[in-house]
Amino acid sequence: MTVTRAVAVGVGHYLPERVVENAEFEKTLDTSDEWIRSRSGIERRHFAAEGQLTSDLALEAAKMALKDAGLTASDLDAIVLATSTPDQTFPSTASKLQAALGMNTGFAFDIQAVCAGFIYAISTANALIVSGQAERVLVIGAETFSRIMDWSDRSTCVLFGDGAGALILEARQGNGDSADQGILSTDLQSDGRYNDLLYVDGGVSSTQTTGVLRMQGQEVFKHAVGKLAQTGEIALERAGVTVDDVTWVIPHQANLRIIKRTVAKMGLTMDRVVVTVQDHGNTSAASIPLALSVAYQRGQIKRGDLLLMEGIGGGLAWGAATLRW
Repeated sequence: MTVTRAVAVGVGHYLPERVVENAEFEKTLDTSDEWIRSRSGIERRHFAAEGQLTSDLALEAAKMALKDAGLTASDLDAIVLATSTPDQTFPSTASKLQAALGMNTGFAFDIQAVCAGFIYAISTANALIVSGQAERVLVIGAETFSRIMDWSDRSTCVLFGDGAGALILEARQGNGDSADQGILSTDLQSDGRYNDLLYVDGGVSSTQTTGVLRMQGQEVFKHAVGKLAQTGEIALERAGVTVDDVTWVIPHQANLRIIKRTVAKMGLTMDRVVVTVQDHGNTSAASIPLALSVAYQRGQIKRGDLLLMEGIGGGLAWGAATLRW
């Protein structure tokens, strides 16, 4: 049976020029490089320059993805941009990106699911393509989390960074089996009862301020391992494949210990996992596409590889997707 698949045709990423090593935090916080590395695996991260916006990061990642795909902005039908740090309250950061790219047709909108944002975004893009609403969709994860940090809180401010990743999906015909290229399955979940484990203490209707990030790290850690393993297994089952078929796991890059425990719980080994957390920190919705693009540029990901992507963030919101490259 012939089916429509959303196939990856281009990928790109962008990281701001400023690199912040762990040692830099020793000047203002009771912390150390060893303390940060041992608890998170993070060694450095990138911070956006003054005046550099989330849409600016997204634009550079989008340009790279378009070049990789051999396309122009006029070839796109839609932009789905995942972010928790938009340029403005409204309109969407996606619409600003649309204008910056010179894309004068189609449609663009934002999705907000924090660190699970990219999974939610590609699931949405997949639905647009499979339903016939769009033929080519640019999916972006872009964040400037350095704008919402409490710089006196050593348990959170050392963990996050800024960046953007982009993926272009295109409608192509497949046979309807697990050997097809493209997105084979997705799984999305959330549970709003856990709001207070990871949130920003400001908002338009509550405080009329931006607020800063608050997190109960140990509680998030406990939820992350089980929920990521579960959603990954669901996505694999829906795709009609097993963990043995997976070429690469591309997890949300928040904490190396979470990554290691999750893949172990799934019966996988770390030599099949893309890890970039040491260089990027937690870039929230940008995390997975950043890691995907970096791995692609390194030559790790090759045509035909089966990828399992999974992420969890504030909400709590979590999910996974399988993609045949």
